[in-house]
Amino acid sequence: MSGRTPSPTVVTGDRADVVVVGGGLGGVSAALSALKAGRSVILTEQFAWLGGQLTSQAVTLDEHTWIEQFGSTASYRDLRDGIRDYYRANYPLSAAARAERHLNPGAGLVSRLCAEPRVGVAVIEGMLAPFRSSGRLRILQPAVPVDAEVDGDHVVSVTVRRLDTGEAVTLRGDLFVDATETGELLPLTGTEYVVGSESRAETGEPSAPEVGDPQNVQALSWCFVVDHIDGEDHTIDRPADYDEWRAFQPDFWGAPMMSLTAPHPRTLEIVTRSFDPTIDDDPFAAVADQRADGGDHELWIFRRMLAKKVLQPGAIESDIVLVNWPMIDYIGGSIIDSEDAEKHLVAAKAQSRAMLYWLQTEAPRPDGGTGWPGLRLRPDVTGTDDGFAQAPYIRESRRIRAEYTVVEGDLSVEVRGNADPATYPDSVGVGMYRIDLHPSTGGDNYIDVASVPFEIPLGALIPVRMQNLLPAGKNVGTTHITNGAFRLHPVEWGIGEAVGWLAAFCLDRATDPRAVRNTPSLLEEFQSLLAANGVELHWPDVSGY
Repeated sequence: MSGRTPSPTVVTGDRADVVVVGGGLGGVSAALSALKAGRSVILTEQFAWLGGQLTSQAVTLDEHTWIEQFGSTASYRDLRDGIRDYYRANYPLSAAARAERHLNPGAGLVSRLCAEPRVGVAVIEGMLAPFRSSGRLRILQPAVPVDAEVDGDHVVSVTVRRLDTGEAVTLRGDLFVDATETGELLPLTGTEYVVGSESRAETGEPSAPEVGDPQNVQALSWCFVVDHIDGEDHTIDRPADYDEWRAFQPDFWGAPMMSLTAPHPRTLEIVTRSFDPTIDDDPFAAVADQRADGGDHELWIFRRMLAKKVLQPGAIESDIVLVNWPMIDYIGGSIIDSEDAEKHLVAAKAQSRAMLYWLQTEAPRPDGGTGWPGLRLRPDVTGTDDGFAQAPYIRESRRIRAEYTVVEGDLSVEVRGNADPATYPDSVGVGMYRIDLHPSTGGDNYIDVASVPFEIPLGALIPVRMQNLLPAGKNVGTTHITNGAFRLHPVEWGIGEAVGWLAAFCLDRATDPRAVRNTPSLLEEFQSLLAANGVELHWPDVSGY
């Protein structure tokens, strides 16, 4: 088959060239790149909003220091630019904010672009809109995968259940993409995978435990969004289990979790943060820089998604703030391959609800009093009835057993003995984040390892056996340890984008992903295709930045 791009194809019934299951950032970017390549796509998503951690999970972008200059794909920059343009077009920005080239609507310190989830939804929907209209994209939402048909090492179909109607829909395609938050297609299709922590003997990683544990995964968090109306009382009803959560204190925490005290993620020193919803900071004075400072010393500012002073006076009553802090990390158990998954989800949300009540009633104030009753949940911001995110923030997934698995020695500055970027001959993108693992369901404290900028190896996206199933999220070939560097927004988007282009490339040439990686001429051609479409394959010299 020639390398010529075929005429654009359309979705026919329940069949498309590429079926993407999961509409998080990886799923959206996989769909977009396959559509740009002329292919038809069916995209499914469990929740009401596309965008995953950015939208339904309500987590503001978490990015590396150089994101404004380099270190992402062109389409990820389109997403970021679209968010800024949305604020410029629709919000009454102050003159100072409108003059900001790199506008940060939330002026949060976790990222140089903190924004509300609904804006992310609007931009994503706009990016997909032309392909919906052309008939080349069909979206099934809300829907979850429940079954799959497999013939040997090929997926034939995936069946999803509509959560609104109960209808089962069987989807057929040539290539299937698992972009679910926890790798749901892997057990359904019999794809080999690993979950939880591997042993040090298996991976050779100095930060790995002596004994592996499939149920030892990073904490999930059920985030919520608040503002603060001084003089009003928005205190929720006291949770029935509040006393239980109020007393909960992991051995390594140094204080009850319902407090402002917790281990410092990088040093493990027990530190007490501040929290003041009335703080009158200058939103243009500080610039987020994850290399120098995690930014979480003042929690009100840390993950703020809309700063009152970025807008004209009187536009909003209060800053709007995301609560995604250590105190809501749920370590009671894993939801992956667990009969108690639903129980843990309920408990995770209960923990977050207890934290809100503690903030409203017991949190220390600068004036010596306790409690901030003016804290108000914002269901209009999260798109829910209760102000909590539509979905829990998932940090760790099942992971394919891949042709190549990224291990700590690939990324760790200490193990490598230098801070040069990690390179691979089969690079299909770039990423950067510290190896940052939150406390785990196995009782581990934070694991934080200084890491280098890295490339995304194609081998980490290819299962050891399956021929037409690709991962597009946290389910790639990493370990429990290196997942901590791969799990954030720009890397997930970059993985999905590479997978979408790969799916279309394979269909155009009647080949398969494994052959692309292992055939030098095909790999060179594919990497050229990526570069031509704005995918950075290598890092520049970052020593001067």
